[in-house]
Parts: sequence; structure tokens; C-alpha cells
Amino acid sequence: MRSLPVLIATVALCGLALTAPAGSARAATTPPPRTLPPAQLADMLARAAPNADRKVLQLAANAMTCALRRPELGVDPGRLSVIDYSRPSTEQRMWVFDLAHQKLLFEEWVAHGRNSGGNATERFSNRDGSFMSSLGAFTAKETYMGGNGYSLRLEGLEPGFNDKARDRAIVIHGAPYVNPTIARLQGRLGRSLGCPAVRLTVARPLIDSLRGGAMVFAYYPDKEWLSRSQLLEADCGGKPG
Repeated sequence: MRSLPVLIATVALCGLALTAPAGSARAATTPPPRTLPPAQLADMLARAAPNADRKVLQLAANAMTCALRRPELGVDPGRLSVIDYSRPSTEQRMWVFDLAHQKLLFEEWVAHGRNSGGNATERFSNRDGSFMSSLGAFTAKETYMGGNGYSLRLEGLEPGFNDKARDRAIVIHGAPYVNPTIARLQGRLGRSLGCPAVRLTVARPLIDSLRGGAMVFAYYPDKEWLSRSQLLEADCGGKPG
């Protein structure tokens, strides 16, 4: 049986950075994201990431709009990441947006927790020791050097669904098992202990694009979460028709 320090280090797996940051920003031509209604924000996201599901982007825009009405959540209005866990792990299902400059920074593969499913993500948990992914909106907080390198702590914003993320050491990190070439051969990516792990070659620039307040929105068509999420309520951003 593992000791507690070893278990914590394993849960908070962290990847090393091997690539340079994404390209330079360009000037925005529309109002800042804070002033955009959810539908217009969703349109912006869809233009930047045409391969993403428009309904998922709409929900992310709703949650972002709602979170910005609550300054205590500390969400940066200029940055957003969307993870679509309804897609298999062999597909690119994570997008990182620079909202202030209306551009897509990353379109990436991302791993899910080993107890959340095989290639398809099917189960989610907020419980420590579940080794499952969590749903909902998070705030990307501080970076740190963990047992395996550079990592980004996530603060869950959804009571009952992901608010134990920090206690569970749910972080964004790089991992060698996030390898799309191997995934094609074995039918799935490798899996984490609940963290949204990304490729080692993009870990550092991706983490740096999110740290310090970006919203990370993790989606799955889970009926309980969709009906109970405080960030998707009709009076705080609204749901798509």
C-alpha cells in the first residue's frame, strides 16, 4: 500500500514543458468578453473552434457570463478553456481560447480519470480517492513544481460536483500517456487519477495560458449536473433553447 506522500504525488502528476508559448496576440475588434451576451460569446468561440460542439460552447459561454457576475469567484474574463468529455479520448476535446483577442490557442487531447471509463468518459465524481474526473467550471489558480514537474491547480466552482478539486489534487499537468499515436494503436489514451492531463509537449505553454484565473469548463451531458449547476441557471446566463 502506498504511503500518503507518494499517493498525493501520484495523483498530482505534472508534465515537463518542451515547447515555446503560443503565437503573439492580435488586437481585439469587438467589445471585451465581459460585455458580450452569452450568445455572442458562444458565436465567438464557435468561429475560433469550428470543430467544437456549438451547444457545448454555448453552455461554456453561459457559465462564463454567470461567473463574471460573481467577482468573488476570481474568473479572468479574457481566457477560457473548454473540455468536452462527451467525446472519446482519441479525439481532440480540449480548447483554450484567448477571448480578448478572439483566437484559439490550443486544440488538444486530454486524459480523464481511470475510473471514469475506457476510451469514452462515462462516470464522474467529486470524491477523494475515486480516481474519476469531475464536471463543471473551475478556476485555474497557481502553478507549482510537483513530483513530475510543472502543474496547475484547479479550484472547483460547482458545489457538490467539483468543489473538492483542490483537496483531491486535481491539476492540469503533462503526461507521457497522453499520446495520440499510441492511443490509435490501443484504442484510448492513457488515463490519469482524475486530472485533465495533456501532452508533455504542450503542457507548459498551455498551463501558462490558463494560470491566474482562467475558467476551465468540463462538460458531459450529465442530467443531474445540467439541472443543478448554479452557473447554468436560467437567471444567471441562461441555458440555450
